[in-house]
Amino acid sequence: MSDEEREEKELDLSSAEVVTKYKTAAEIVNKALKLVVSECKPKAKIVDICEKGDSYIREQTGNVYKNVKRKIERGVAFPTCLSVNNVVCHFSPLASDEAVLEEGDILKIDMACHIDGFIAAVAHTHVLQDGPVTGRAADVIAAANTAAEVALRLVRPGKKNKDVTEAIQKVAAAYDCKIVEGVLSHQMKQFVIDGNKVVLSLSNPETRVDEAEFEENEVYAIDIVTSTGDGKPKLLDEKQTTIYKRAVDKSYHLKMKASRFIFSEISQKFPIMPFSARALEEKRARLGLVECVNHELLQPYPVLHEKPGDYVAHIKFTVLLMPNGSDRVTSHPLQELQPTKTIDDPDIKAWLALGTKTKKKGGGKKKKGSWKSKRGDKVDESAEAEPMDSTNGATSQD
Repeated sequence: MSDEEREEKELDLSSAEVVTKYKTAAEIVNKALKLVVSECKPKAKIVDICEKGDSYIREQTGNVYKNVKRKIERGVAFPTCLSVNNVVCHFSPLASDEAVLEEGDILKIDMACHIDGFIAAVAHTHVLQDGPVTGRAADVIAAANTAAEVALRLVRPGKKNKDVTEAIQKVAAAYDCKIVEGVLSHQMKQFVIDGNKVVLSLSNPETRVDEAEFEENEVYAIDIVTSTGDGKPKLLDEKQTTIYKRAVDKSYHLKMKASRFIFSEISQKFPIMPFSARALEEKRARLGLVECVNHELLQPYPVLHEKPGDYVAHIKFTVLLMPNGSDRVTSHPLQELQPTKTIDDPDIKAWLALGTKTKKKGGGKKKKGSWKSKRGDKVDESAEAEPMDSTNGATSQD
């Protein structure tokens, strides 16, 4: 075996150390999400909450793997986003932004963390209210959650990406909701948040991806966005875009001094992972980013909108395709949902009745919380999925 082959082999889930790094990152991002949800209160500034999420990830990742010989990169793998109501995704405003939360807002929280380039991503939908969520808001969240639960059971070795695409569309339709166009679920590898193997959320003639089969030891970020609207979001204002990722395969000699300064700063601080323009000097960043984007040195993550009055929900989770089954490592419990629809479709019921673990012959049941992280903390294994009750689409993920 060549050194290259050996290195490639060591960097997937067949290596216990890689699994530990994924699960450590997942533990941190789950706690960061819990913190962000607790900070979401009426009149709280969105930018302050996003900053708290990122700061928590930076602080916690800085506390692990401190005494290793090789320097390990770690930190934010995707900046904390807080997209409200009909805003679909990627809203992570600059420090000068005054936007605040209001009672009754539907909040989509999206974030990711990495240890040594091994990424744990999560997104969650929370309604800023006491008591159960009802009506169409409950429908759209139940649609996203049930679609995520079905996807978890279908993303397994031997299944194909198109199987998942068809299933999640069927789930959304059962709640009289739409899957939002253009959302892709990606395979993740070390330092790669958007790998080449992808799952389309919605199949249509304009968007095609290569057919792919899931394989053991792969990792996926499964990304589901549902809407009570038409599911065709629009970019309303390019100035709202604040999240970018360096396109490592592109080069161009920038003309403006501000652009060169900003691109140099980005190359040093954020060579691979997506970042928020909040981390750059604001006035100079505004000038310099435009030229960088125009010449494709940076990939923007635009802030997209459904129509005012539409409800949008977002659930994303990271799943490790382990030899003993699919292990969902990121999640957060939903509020109580009282949707107006119930699942009657026999296909959906059958998918939800599937377990996610491969039963081993003669093996005893693994104790809950038995996996230990590098720091010796017990890690919550509650993401292990049992067959789901399909009555209301709200699984308890405590």
